[in-house]
Amino acid sequence: MDITILREIATVASFVAFLGIWGWAYARKNRDGFEEAGRIPFEQD
Repeated sequence: MDITILREIATVASFVAFLGIWGWAYARKNRDGFEEAGRIPFEQD
């Protein structure tokens, strides 16, 4: 196995992880939680 093949595998794995995180972040079921978390700095006790 050549170093170039390992670099290609790492690149593809990183891209797949990026797509997975992107899909998770933009999933509709997570919207309410993210909106609530985004309002935390503006809430006053």
